[in-house]
Amino acid sequence: MRLIMMGPPGAGKGTQAKFVAEHFGIPAISTGDIFRANVSEGTPLGIEAKRYMDAGDYVPDEVTNLMVRNRIDEEDAEPGFLLDGYPRTLAQVEELDGMIKFTGHSLDAVVVLTVDADEIVERLLQRAQVEGRADDTEDVIRKRQEIYAEQTEPLIEVYRARGILIEVDGMGEVAEVTQRIFEALDVVTQS
Repeated sequence: MRLIMMGPPGAGKGTQAKFVAEHFGIPAISTGDIFRANVSEGTPLGIEAKRYMDAGDYVPDEVTNLMVRNRIDEEDAEPGFLLDGYPRTLAQVEELDGMIKFTGHSLDAVVVLTVDADEIVERLLQRAQVEGRADDTEDVIRKRQEIYAEQTEPLIEVYRARGILIEVDGMGEVAEVTQRIFEALDVVTQS
């Protein structure tokens, strides 16, 4: 199973990705986690990524594409994977298409979590307090939402046109959202 989990920052992608990946026995690959690990380790990539992240901007495609390509080439991703936070731009869609085509596979589904914008701001502000995330200020959160609307929402239409888009209501309790995702993916696995 090769999946993408999409939605605005704070929609619950990371939380749901873990449940879905565990269910299908595939790795959840989060660019956000990879970026944060590199930042905390002070790697050259982390230093570059931090500059963009602190400003609320996306890390450049060249850096992100190479990171994702290396990760999906690892042995544990051979039976499939779930991407969380990638692709975010039309150029990354093309890059990912090439990566997957090279392996002789295709994407099975793209799950988009839909959540009210004000709910996202509240979620992320609470998470910032609990986890001590300095990059989650209200201004940065709102800027990320604007960037998502401009750069990432067009991808939804690309995947809708391909017939592999699944939209899931991301509002409510975590278990309710997880159940909605599994019900939607059951349709894909049975077809």
